[in-house]
Amino acid sequence: MIKALFIMLIAMSFIPAGDAASKVMTSELGVAPVYVVWTRFVIGALILLPFTWRAGLCVLWDWRVWFRASLVAGGISCITQAIKFAPLADVFGAFFIAPMISFVLSVWLLKERARLVQALLVVLGFVGVLLIVRPGFETSQGLGWAVIAGCFYGTFLTASRWLAGQVAIGGLMLTQMVGPTLLITPFVLGNFPQITPQIAGLTLVSGACSMAGNVLMLFAYRMQEASKLAPFVYFQLLSAVVLGWAIFGDLPSALTLLGMGVIVVAGSAVAMFQSRRPIALGTERA
Repeated sequence: MIKALFIMLIAMSFIPAGDAASKVMTSELGVAPVYVVWTRFVIGALILLPFTWRAGLCVLWDWRVWFRASLVAGGISCITQAIKFAPLADVFGAFFIAPMISFVLSVWLLKERARLVQALLVVLGFVGVLLIVRPGFETSQGLGWAVIAGCFYGTFLTASRWLAGQVAIGGLMLTQMVGPTLLITPFVLGNFPQITPQIAGLTLVSGACSMAGNVLMLFAYRMQEASKLAPFVYFQLLSAVVLGWAIFGDLPSALTLLGMGVIVVAGSAVAMFQSRRPIALGTERA
């Protein structure tokens, strides 16, 4: 558990860094979000191709890997759109509906065992998300996109666990990058910016950090159940707050900070109960 947790925390630090680079391009340099999304996957595919092309060929006709690829394509597209309109920390706070979606789907569809207290803490975490999003009151366009991104990503997390023991990790990594590239290519045509050294550098940071975070996440999910690792995705919040303040000068509002605090407390409490005997909320996996 400790090794998987360490890998997961590193992975969850890379992802906000990539999104911070994306925000600079979309909100300050006027780069189209679809270009940012497309290049993230292209860079990841080019880095992975020499090492994983054989494994990728083996799963070329497996519909499950393309379904999973479409989920990550939707998630990255939505969150890139979200960070264009809203502060980075607020977006990540709303995005944290993802581990709750993953927890529920892992117990329901994958038949993983979970403790009753975990379920209650997931509900508490959802309350934290509501404090950040405040539906019907102060919801912005960016936060709406962030919630949709979280739904995509939570499903993607569960799909990763579903396939981790059945499909070679090289095949998962490569199709995770190539699939979205193919899906998004028709939409990026005509949306390429003038490439300056600044945009080129930010593009590279965005793509490399995204790829590293998702690859490390795959290794973590091969080592531990999704329902146990999902709470530690909350670690992205700290990175998002620090990067948002350091780069953009954005500080979360009092209610947003309260919501983040609730999410962190709920996620940390789940970790404390990992060693206790579970109450089955679903039957064991076969």
